[in-house]
Amino acid sequence: MTTDTQTKAQSISTQRLKDRVAIITGAAQGIGLATTELFCREGAKVAMIDVDDALVQKAAQGLAAEGFQTLGLKSDVTKFEDCEAAVKAAVDKFGKVDILVNNAGITRDNLLMRMHEADWDMVLGVNLKGAFNFTKAVVRPMLKAHYGRIINISSVVGVEGNAGQANYSASKSGLIGLTKSCAREFASRNILVNAIAPGFIKTRLTDAIPEAEKTKLLAKILLGRMGEPTDIARAVLFLASEDSSYITGHVLHVNGGGYM
Repeated sequence: MTTDTQTKAQSISTQRLKDRVAIITGAAQGIGLATTELFCREGAKVAMIDVDDALVQKAAQGLAAEGFQTLGLKSDVTKFEDCEAAVKAAVDKFGKVDILVNNAGITRDNLLMRMHEADWDMVLGVNLKGAFNFTKAVVRPMLKAHYGRIINISSVVGVEGNAGQANYSASKSGLIGLTKSCAREFASRNILVNAIAPGFIKTRLTDAIPEAEKTKLLAKILLGRMGEPTDIARAVLFLASEDSSYITGHVLHVNGGGYM
């Protein structure tokens, strides 16, 4: 954990998730790791899911060394059986699951005419089918408990589109539809389902963007800076906590004024 991230996480700790159990996908780095760190400091026990076993185990062990309760699990979100096994492991370890954060995501950018079918399938598989798989796997214990919080990490690109990202945009737009449909299905059991649409955030996905393109993107952001993973983590915390107990089916835009 970086000193900056640690300081920010500690400074707002209020134990809002005391005794809650969360599953976070794509938890080994970026937004997923920042959310995991913040959840831990807010009192949650966290099952960290990632396809990179070495990276997620290192992250989970690092947090465990600080006294937090974590479980690192390798899982391919495109495979329902992996998701089901991960939920079972989390329940076996911590006794329940209260919160699911569908954060796992990838890009395979190209103009539509040049995009390979495999790139379309891979992005939709991880970003959208992965969220479907984990939601389906986790909702049964949530229904029994009459409690749940599901937060899907969409994107501003899922709202306004972007040339060269038809697959990514479709997957993130699909997450918004999934969010609203699930909110309607699960509301009677006190399971709230919301989405967050991040803007331009400093992650490995944005690190690859050419500097000239970054300059153009920054010019559109009213606050004049890229977002940090902790900016999104704080929004996730809000939707995972009792502070948002009357909010469901909502898309929370966190973009520094880059989209309004």
